[in-house]
Amino acid sequence: MRVRARLVLFGAALPSLVMVLAVVVAGVVFRGSLLGALDRALLAQAAVESVSLFDGPTGVPHLHLGKSPLADDVRSFVPMAGLYDGAGKLVSYFPENGWIPDPPAKDVGAEGPHLATHLSSDGRWVRSLVVAVRAPWGEPYVLTLESSLAEIDATMRLYWQATLGLVAAAAALLFFLQWAQAGRMSRRIGDMTAQLPELRGGALSWSLPPDPTGDEIADLRVALAEAMERLRVARDAQERLIANAAHELRTPLGLMRTEMDLALRKERSAEELRAALAEARGEVTRLSNLAARLLDLAALGKVTWEAKAGDLAALVREAAEACEAEAEARGVTISLSLPDEAPAAFEAQTARQAIDNLLSNAMAHAPRGTMIVVGIEAADEVWCISVEDAGEGVRAEEAEQLFEPFFRGAKAKRGQGAGLGLSIVREIARRHGGRVYLGAKQGRGARFVLEMPRTV
Repeated sequence: MRVRARLVLFGAALPSLVMVLAVVVAGVVFRGSLLGALDRALLAQAAVESVSLFDGPTGVPHLHLGKSPLADDVRSFVPMAGLYDGAGKLVSYFPENGWIPDPPAKDVGAEGPHLATHLSSDGRWVRSLVVAVRAPWGEPYVLTLESSLAEIDATMRLYWQATLGLVAAAAALLFFLQWAQAGRMSRRIGDMTAQLPELRGGALSWSLPPDPTGDEIADLRVALAEAMERLRVARDAQERLIANAAHELRTPLGLMRTEMDLALRKERSAEELRAALAEARGEVTRLSNLAARLLDLAALGKVTWEAKAGDLAALVREAAEACEAEAEARGVTISLSLPDEAPAAFEAQTARQAIDNLLSNAMAHAPRGTMIVVGIEAADEVWCISVEDAGEGVRAEEAEQLFEPFFRGAKAKRGQGAGLGLSIVREIARRHGGRVYLGAKQGRGARFVLEMPRTV
């Protein structure tokens, strides 16, 4: 069932049916209440008449309604009354010039007041009460009261006309509003589903304008647009990664092939062959490092991220100590400016990898005889891990591209990595809910800052 039909069914048709059923039930209860009131009125009048039927001076049975000074005023709605003797002969009746109640069947009312609804001999529906009354001298009589149901029927007709008319008007208005609202909602959903064929075809552009309504469908449209944008950016990044990886792989392979071709083209001395093999080995090492970096980048999406409480200061201290030998070989020193503790929740393996990459990047660019400064500072709800070097620094126009895969600045030397270290740091920071950026620094060099949440 389509959305529009479902909304109309559950938003208009079923509520209208419930309203009709409620009116019908209320009508049945209302009619029963009217009949109950009529029965009580008949019983009350029968009680009054039965105690005064034989109070005349001659003892002749008689009805008192005809002798009331209000008889003419109440004649149109009071019950008709008839008094029959034991033989079924009419003794007295009211009104004198009106319809006489039908004689009751034998033994009706003998066991107590008998109430019934029946069709009278003149074709009217009446409510009748039959009561057995015994005279003081022991002779049996039967008092019959009949009240026409015309007044109740008229009241019920007015009830049905009013309530069903209101229900019909409410249902029509409900159908109109629900149909219009369902149509509008269906069109809004249809606009989004119309994008699905393009998505299946690989198009990740979102062409729908913003939805100003601010409801859940508008939120869904915004979420879909954001998801499409993220997918588009991820696909573009993946395509760039593949293209850059192919380029990076092709370069060392081409160099190795050139060296081998030159070595095979003519006779070479052992020293020349050794130099060619050394050059080829260097390119193999470069390929191996590139493959390892690519595997590290791919593995980040498969790591089970289980952040545990730990000490970032201790982690940075361990990473710096592990780099001391390489730093000494490069002729640089590492200076630490760390607090006693930096409690945080992090995934230890990947956080250590991010710090190692920042240190490796600093050592690759720091000139001999300079110092690499590593520090941790608290800022709001994050820890800022900074790594500074005194190298040539980064051009301002390259700051946004530094963390893209395979990007190497114009000042980077050939053989200084594959350009994946900082992109790995960015991904690790993102997975931790932090970020990495190029911070401001006085003088030469570059200062990279890794922010990690302080939440434990």
